[in-house]
Amino acid sequence: MCTGQSGSSYKGTLVHKNFPGQFFLAGKQGRKDKGEVRAPLKLIKNNESIESKAFILEHSRGGVVSWPLSENDDDDDIKMNPNYHNVEFLITTGPGPCPQLDNKNIVFGTVLEGLDIVTTIAAIPTYKPSENIRQYNDFAELLGDGRAKNARAIWNKPLKTVYISDCGELKVAKPTLSPSLP
Repeated sequence: MCTGQSGSSYKGTLVHKNFPGQFFLAGKQGRKDKGEVRAPLKLIKNNESIESKAFILEHSRGGVVSWPLSENDDDDDIKMNPNYHNVEFLITTGPGPCPQLDNKNIVFGTVLEGLDIVTTIAAIPTYKPSENIRQYNDFAELLGDGRAKNARAIWNKPLKTVYISDCGELKVAKPTLSPSLP
């Protein structure tokens, strides 16, 4: 997805959720014209259960990249589609750890360069509904009102458009970090 070799890429996709001081989400599957990712056609669907050792690495600081299993933003009816592939990712923004993500999401990388960009994205204001709106929305969902789900889709959305202008694989000649992740 980062290099485009799979037939799809994160290039041009939106950062669609931002939780300041915690993490942001990008790479939502959907329509490319909406700044979403088209999942690669040849990607094999993993129907196996995930082994517990996949959750060993923790969201210990800003710049940790993980595959969001619990924070995934896609609707359940989309996830049930046999052609669905989770291609979202999240990056923790710091300054501290995000223990609420541990044992729920799979850490697979870390930001080596550009942490200043991550903190700039984290500083962008987001749409936050008032407590009354949240309570009304929860009640509407309890009653089965489908508009509640649509309303929540804009919560924590950045008030400025943030998109991935380019992506790829960083080649490091002399790594300064050990090969293990955070």
